[in-house]
Amino acid sequence: MSHDRPLTPQLPSTPPGQTPASVRLAMPVEALQIAEIQRRAWLADPAQKPFLAQVSLDEMAEVWHAAIVRPPLAHFRVLVATEPTGRPEATDAPDQTRLAQRVVGFAAIGPSDDPDAGPRDAEVAEFIIDAMGRDRGHGSRLMNAVVDTMRADGYLRAVWWLRTTDDGLRGFLEGAGWAPDGAHRELSTDDESVTIKQVRLHSDISEHSDISEPGAH
Repeated sequence: MSHDRPLTPQLPSTPPGQTPASVRLAMPVEALQIAEIQRRAWLADPAQKPFLAQVSLDEMAEVWHAAIVRPPLAHFRVLVATEPTGRPEATDAPDQTRLAQRVVGFAAIGPSDDPDAGPRDAEVAEFIIDAMGRDRGHGSRLMNAVVDTMRADGYLRAVWWLRTTDDGLRGFLEGAGWAPDGAHRELSTDDESVTIKQVRLHSDISEHSDISEPGAH
């Protein structure tokens, strides 16, 4: 995949007046949807559910809004996977509408800040597909856009920290060519009542690499 590839993966042709499922940079107005998706994912995961008591939905939305509007790092990006809602909305063209979009998943990417990271190492800091959007190819589209964006920013290697118990995501990543690199870490709540163990996966994302197409997710 070259740097000239668009951020939004190419999809089959769509009937006039409809907008296909796609991946693009997040807009500030979508910060609340992103926070809602993240909270639903935490609520469904016993390991992450305790973190909900430490932060409100509004606080999370503010964090994502700031990340979109004022990224903490030059190459920090928030991408969203979207699909049509079935509700028409106006366009700039006379007498023409399109289907409104809703966010069904998102990813946050940027340079890796691991102590052993090189200048060309990127990191997938967050990657979530909402339960209502799974098994429709959104995960694969989002993954492809993540890799394309990191390549376009000049990165050659990507890392991804995930919970040691997240077999589903690990299987998805390993099917796409990611593999453990031997690094581990632990994250805890402020009161240290909950600890999450993580393992780091990595992938060569240079132009000559042969990253497999991930399965539907």
